[in-house]
Amino acid sequence: MKKIILLLFSTLLFINISFSQDSIPSFKYPLDIVITGSRLELPLKFNTFSTSVIEKDFLRTMPKTICVDEPLKIVPGVRVENQANGSRIHLSIRGQGILSEHGIRGTKVLLDGIPLNDPSGFTPDFYDVDWETVTNIEVLKGTGGSLYGGSGSAGIINITTEDGFKKPFGVDGLFKYGTNNFWKGFFEFGGTTDKVNYRVSTSRTMGDGYREHTHFWGNNLYGKFNYQPLQNIKLTPILYYTDFYNENPEGINLEQYRIDPKQPNPDAIPFNEYMETNRFTAGLTGKLNFEKSHFIDFNVYGKRTRYTEVNNRTFLRRTLTTPGGSLQYTYSLGNKSVKNYVSLGTDLQWQNIAERRTDNLHSYEGDTVRSQETIKQSTLSVFLIDRLEISSKINLTGSIRYDKINNELQDELKLGGIDLSGSKDFDKTTAKIGFTYSPFTYLNFYGNYGTGFMPPAVEELAQNPVKFGGFNDALVPATSYGPEFGIRGVIKDKIYYDVTTFYLKTENDFNRYRISDPLRNQETFYQNIGKSNRFGVEFYTKIVPFPFLNLQIAYTFSDFKYSLDAPFRVLMDDTSIVKYVQDGNYLPNIPQHQLYVDLQIEPIKNLYFGVSTETASKWYIDGANIEDEAANGYTLTHFRVNYVFNIKGVYGELQFSVRNLFDKIYLGFTEPDPGGNSYQPAARREFFGGLKINL
Repeated sequence: MKKIILLLFSTLLFINISFSQDSIPSFKYPLDIVITGSRLELPLKFNTFSTSVIEKDFLRTMPKTICVDEPLKIVPGVRVENQANGSRIHLSIRGQGILSEHGIRGTKVLLDGIPLNDPSGFTPDFYDVDWETVTNIEVLKGTGGSLYGGSGSAGIINITTEDGFKKPFGVDGLFKYGTNNFWKGFFEFGGTTDKVNYRVSTSRTMGDGYREHTHFWGNNLYGKFNYQPLQNIKLTPILYYTDFYNENPEGINLEQYRIDPKQPNPDAIPFNEYMETNRFTAGLTGKLNFEKSHFIDFNVYGKRTRYTEVNNRTFLRRTLTTPGGSLQYTYSLGNKSVKNYVSLGTDLQWQNIAERRTDNLHSYEGDTVRSQETIKQSTLSVFLIDRLEISSKINLTGSIRYDKINNELQDELKLGGIDLSGSKDFDKTTAKIGFTYSPFTYLNFYGNYGTGFMPPAVEELAQNPVKFGGFNDALVPATSYGPEFGIRGVIKDKIYYDVTTFYLKTENDFNRYRISDPLRNQETFYQNIGKSNRFGVEFYTKIVPFPFLNLQIAYTFSDFKYSLDAPFRVLMDDTSIVKYVQDGNYLPNIPQHQLYVDLQIEPIKNLYFGVSTETASKWYIDGANIEDEAANGYTLTHFRVNYVFNIKGVYGELQFSVRNLFDKIYLGFTEPDPGGNSYQPAARREFFGGLKINL
């Protein structure tokens, strides 16, 4: 490996080239950077959320740029686990949504202003995002239910992709190749005319993954068009298509992990377990500004998704149609010393799901239909935000929101003459109040108190433990509330820091379990379980002592414990195993300590070396907190080098990276599993290289 690095470095030094003006930008993180994820465009110093902003300077040096776990590692308070070394991940913010088997719960995800969430707040995946095109990510942590309802109880992830080239027409291309037969091809074109800026990109990604039966591939097509007919009107039509397939190796038990971490679960290959998502989205976002005091923001969109999941018992097929939109009016009034921004809005979303389950006869779909149903969802929400800017130093913000969510199920099969049709309605009012106080650039105080809730999604509701089909009528929404306080600032334009502490009380958390029915004893079901008390400290800093060197550090302390009136038994397939979730036990899947350190240097102009380490302490696989079953902590080291060049007007970038440099054996993901198959090993040392060309 040393020879490879030395050869690459020598080659770069002796190439006869001139340097590109489009180099990786230097760091700048002022308190007046504009945050948009909080539904009001406002400077960071006036944002009452704990906020992380990941900009192009960091995103551009990512090794593979195929999954959200790569950029979000630098964000404290966020836990991202890559299940198969591809784009399938599990994500939680401050432990919200840690026990969801699929997708992301409690986090609002926006892609160029279009929500990825469904009416219940569930985000099925990040497959629509081509991370090669992303130019900015905002992560707002904490109770955001008063802004986005059930999808915002944990926080907000606001993703912005690049606009088209500033010149009339430009072309960009990239190819990457790496360990485990990974490769990615990417191409985009775009430009700017008088009133239109446009960009169209397409990519193909493929890899075998680290373990057996983890092959994946993905196709992505994205079009973004900015049209500004007048100075005060901006319209952005967006079209995108994604098709993503991944084999599912499932978890293995501890003994299998020790013998051969690459092996799949014994059921995975015989039943050909996999998931495939095929989705088309069309949307329009708009901004209108009248007389510099009246602002209208809106979006409308429609999605069509075909989803297939094959497990070791059934084929699940869903066709989902998801239209929606939002409208927000903001009025600004006041004078130079006191300003008031009042915003009133509504979010509307619907979803129609045609769902069918059939038997899996060892990788062949059987003729027996176990359930067939139509599920209709709708959400009607109204919200009010009031921001009072008392001076350039003091800001107060309050918000309140009402959500009404309707779920209706029509049983199309009616097995045995039993009609499992039904409905489940949830409604909730949430609120938040916060402040910022900025006496100095280097000292910016912020704090808030808010409430949130997570209604059951289709993933939880449609898993009925009583019968094939129908709703799980026992589920109720999970709720949360608590305060947050933090300090952030910029010291002499060389150091940015942010320290946050929070307390969060949750009730009726979702818990996963199994049933003994032999036809369904491998399926996952959900129930509400007790309360939890969550205390955390999050720290981030970026230090730039010299223009050629920057250091980033992100640390998370999580003390998340159950608060139960009585012990709760964990049901195992082997009934001779008796263990309980006790009051005061730690929540599963959350290390108490997480640390990420990234150092990047530029020894010569446009040549960038980066080294990073990520550390996680041990964590428990379920709420019983059995020490012998815990996942061991780890420290990983990664290396990268990027070189930006310009050869006779052709701009480009060479990339080389090594992940898990010292070839550590560790677990990438765990989950509570009644059969003991709780462990999913992560990839060992991997190499990646790439070339990007801009014409």
